Amino acid sequence: MFTLTLYRRPGGFPASGLGIIAKDDKVTASRLASRQVEKLWGRSELPRSFGAAAAGGEPIGEIWFQDGRGPESELLVKYLLTCEKLSIQVHPGGEAARAAGHRRGKDEAWLILEAEPGARIGLGLKKEISPAELRSAIEAGTLEAFVDWREAKAGDFYYSPAGTIHALGPGLTLVEIQENVDLTYRLFDYGRERELQVEAGVKAARPEPYRSAAPRREIEPGREILAEGGAFVVERWTRAAGGRLAGEVKRPVWLVPIRGSGLIDGQALQPPSVWLVEDQSRVRLDPGSEMLFAYPGPGVIEALFVDTRRSEPVGAIEERRRYRPPVRLEPSFR
Repeated sequence: MFTLTLYRRPGGFPASGLGIIAKDDKVTASRLASRQVEKLWGRSELPRSFGAAAAGGEPIGEIWFQDGRGPESELLVKYLLTCEKLSIQVHPGGEAARAAGHRRGKDEAWLILEAEPGARIGLGLKKEISPAELRSAIEAGTLEAFVDWREAKAGDFYYSPAGTIHALGPGLTLVEIQENVDLTYRLFDYGRERELQVEAGVKAARPEPYRSAAPRREIEPGREILAEGGAFVVERWTRAAGGRLAGEVKRPVWLVPIRGSGLIDGQALQPPSVWLVEDQSRVRLDPGSEMLFAYPGPGVIEALFVDTRRSEPVGAIEERRRYRPPVRLEPSFR
């Protein structure tokens, strides 16, 4: 475990709080590298914070944030920027995905950051139908009419388990947290000349209305559990805090700043960025900030964050087995 020193700058402490210096070179939080992914439904002009899209290339629809472990990494965080409709699609669960040669299935979750007027998201079907009826709707080109479309607005959060038929409409900017597998079965694509995976998709789909996961709950002021009980947990933090962040055995933590600022192991914490914490990290969340924390497994890590400005249960942190950080990756933007 490394030593942390609080230091006073000339003229006193800065208005935002205390500075932190690590007394050795070990840094447990990794800022993940980003990668622009071309999608025909994406945007030619990106928000300035993401940098410019490559000149002459296809529109950019996704910004991936990846760590150095490749397919071994349990989760993947993306920004999605839609200008056209995405295909109506489905992802398989773990058993079907492994049978197809993949490590895991694909649950995913979305936090909508911006939504243009009239923007919509499709989740599940309006009513339950049989697999045969689903196949007939796909073949007839009428599946869009079966989808339960709902208005999207900034701040909406949805957890979509594997097997959920879903689609995103144009005019959305959102953060997606998903199990780390690139496995999608298209069921309907609005006449675009892209391959459909009808048989695999029908087998993977639950052709029924969307049922939300466990209800959101606030377990303490400024700490809200958005999703639990599935493949991963998502928390939203909206309180100022300063202390230690640590996961559990086999449960590293992805930290996604949504707005505001802070520090993580002495480095600036602000959007758009994604951080992976595999040991213990010193974190400060400034007033007015909003942060997402995501980690694999169905249950909440109760002592995820120990606020050192309060009484600190040291044993709860020290008993955790530490992770070894992944290969360091340089950030692609700041």
